[in-house]
Amino acid sequence: MKEQYFTEENIDLESQAMIDEVKYYSGMRMFKPDFGHMALLVVDMQNYFLDPDEHAFIPSAPLIIPNIIETMQACLKKKMPVFITRHINNDANAGMMGIRWHELIKENDPRSEIHKRISDVGGKILKKTQFDVFHETDLDQQLRAANVKQLIITGVMTNLCCESTARTAFVKGFDVVMPVDATAAYNYEFHLATFLNLAYLFARPVKTKTLLDLLKNA
Repeated sequence: MKEQYFTEENIDLESQAMIDEVKYYSGMRMFKPDFGHMALLVVDMQNYFLDPDEHAFIPSAPLIIPNIIETMQACLKKKMPVFITRHINNDANAGMMGIRWHELIKENDPRSEIHKRISDVGGKILKKTQFDVFHETDLDQQLRAANVKQLIITGVMTNLCCESTARTAFVKGFDVVMPVDATAAYNYEFHLATFLNLAYLFARPVKTKTLLDLLKNA
């Protein structure tokens, strides 16, 4: 089921190919940044998913780290809120994850820590217990307190936490943007399927370079 579909050599071409494939569904809606009303969400970039020795390792995830870091730096430079989620569970709050996953990521486990290259950039750590970052967290309240209207979603996994969060964000009234090359799943099919589903209404797919150019030139 797992495959490394992104490499240093192909990530630009592969992400563009995905955008081309979903553009029929998205209608190529142009993303117009609304500065002063944007926030960045970096989802679950934890050692558990980024260490090649872990069973939960996502083979393409290390390839998106540079794009996420550049996006974080650009957003912080613009003084935009940056949230970094850390998924942790215990037996009481795992819910269906306790049934579907054979191992829970617990708070005292160093594998649950945010990858150092991500945490070193800066941002606010937000703990969560389910795929959807909005579930039983104060993310919605923090976004509204900061008058956020647009939400950039990056991280892992594309088809689980990122997609679940994007759908809820849309329902809550946020304009969602998801960089195709700053998110990753276990395989190409999962990744593409998310953007096929989300592009129709829930989120605008972009390349990181496009997003960074918009942020830089504003």
